[in-house]
Amino acid sequence: MADLLSDDEIDDQLPDEWTQEGDEIVRQYGFSDYLRGVNFAQMVGEIAEAQVHHPEIIIRYEEVEIRLTSHEEGGITDKDTEMAELIESEKNA
Repeated sequence: MADLLSDDEIDDQLPDEWTQEGDEIVRQYGFSDYLRGVNFAQMVGEIAEAQVHHPEIIIRYEEVEIRLTSHEEGGITDKDTEMAELIESEKNA
């Protein structure tokens, strides 16, 4: 099991535009149309499968919301912040 991060550790490790909401880290991504958001969500799903760490993905018309937490540990761990970094690096690639 991974160790839970303190609020200070979370703040230090969160990529830009990610926020902490309780025991999750969250980011909304905007898109010009629905299918671009769906394609992004699929890419996030592929990263999640490779990392064996699955976020909650909410697809809206021009927005995709990603929520990460480590359910087994009951909060935010390095696995969550690392997954957020991977999503950011792929989004910007």
